[in-house]
Amino acid sequence: MAEERQKLAKKYEKIHLILDVGETVVSLFLLLGFIFLGYSLRLRETVAAWSSHPYLQLLIYIAVWGMAFSVLLFPFSFISGYWVEHKFNLSNQSLRAWLWEKLKMLAVGILLFIPIVLIFYYLLRTTPHTWWLWTALVLFFFSILIGRIAPQLIFPLFYKFEPLENDSLLQRMRRLAGIGKFRLQGVYRFNMSKTTKKANAAFTGLGKSKRIILGDTLLEKFSNDEIEVVFAHEVGHYVHKHILQGILIGTLTTFITLYLAYKAYAGSLGYFSLQGMADLAGLPVLSLILAFLGFISSPLSNILSRSRERIADRFALEHSTHPAAFISAMQKLAALNLSDKEPNALIEFLFHSHPALSKRIAMAEKYLKEKNIPIPDRIANGTEAEAATSDQGEITE
Repeated sequence: MAEERQKLAKKYEKIHLILDVGETVVSLFLLLGFIFLGYSLRLRETVAAWSSHPYLQLLIYIAVWGMAFSVLLFPFSFISGYWVEHKFNLSNQSLRAWLWEKLKMLAVGILLFIPIVLIFYYLLRTTPHTWWLWTALVLFFFSILIGRIAPQLIFPLFYKFEPLENDSLLQRMRRLAGIGKFRLQGVYRFNMSKTTKKANAAFTGLGKSKRIILGDTLLEKFSNDEIEVVFAHEVGHYVHKHILQGILIGTLTTFITLYLAYKAYAGSLGYFSLQGMADLAGLPVLSLILAFLGFISSPLSNILSRSRERIADRFALEHSTHPAAFISAMQKLAALNLSDKEPNALIEFLFHSHPALSKRIAMAEKYLKEKNIPIPDRIANGTEAEAATSDQGEITE
């Protein structure tokens, strides 16, 4: 059963990889065509005929551009987010429910995007040589704001959150919070099963809005030992200040990326017949530059992320009540989420923010042997993961 599940996982991940790469390539060609075939310049002139207000022109331009690209790329979103998830029997959503969630995400995205793009365009118009600096600062403070409000205002738009009432599990979490020297402000379960059969858990929020959220799928399919290990991993991130490191590295990356984009964009104005930094027709050019820089920096970010994940794994093994549960937790996550335990090395390097599950399990086995902690046969041979997924069924043709 576990072996068959891994065959499905490889097929599932291969399909998603093909779709992701395909969407990226199509997006690139659409953007190149939009720029080099003159559509961006034409749209700028059309928008200028509709309104003389620069910020209204901006919103109309982006609305038309964004709507056109969204329609053209929608097949990728539908196939990846709905069709594939149903084919592999991972989704609990009807088509209507999936579309409704997409509309909500779009609405929230627009509400968050509009003030950012207006501020960005103001900086582009008023500080053409230092806009990259001020934009990076705005994005930093905006990310902090989103981190504060998301758990209380945004996430509840998509899921129902309830305080966790498992006293035994809460006691274990309080012990780990004591080790991490932080106040356990809230542990919540959320109805993840309304959309998927997958399992997940996370630390969310900043400051007073900080909380731990556990999917109901995780609570139903995993033992307390396994959930404790998952939580201990997150505590490891906190103890080793990975959240702070992530913010600092992300901020530094944003400053460098925007500065390089500014230099490249400034040098391309004449080539693309643009009238200045704030020319609306230049926004797709700037987007193309940022996309290229993002592609270059992504593998480097993933290297750092995988390093932090290994450190958090080690912490979980050292401080969990039953560290052997780490292995069964990883096996269950691989089975439930159809994760490829042994991805291609190049794919892992380019796209994975976490080490391959096979490497994480091997590290855990090495630790248990060093500490003379036995690995139960039911974990070593994967039968626990098999039991957790025996009711998932096969993919439907």
